[in-house]
Amino acid sequence: MRHQLLHAAVLTPGGQWLVQHRAESPVQLLDGPTAIVVLAAEIQHHIRTTRNRIR
Repeated sequence: MRHQLLHAAVLTPGGQWLVQHRAESPVQLLDGPTAIVVLAAEIQHHIRTTRNRIR
């Protein structure tokens, strides 16, 4: 959310995550901790590749 790569993330009572990348984008359902780790890795990769292009 800090780098505007994620608009919202909400944990459901069932342990799934509802994620929205932008305010106007559809909500994505992530099932479990593995999906969260994959999402975090994608965001981290995007931040690092964007930062390297700016330098």
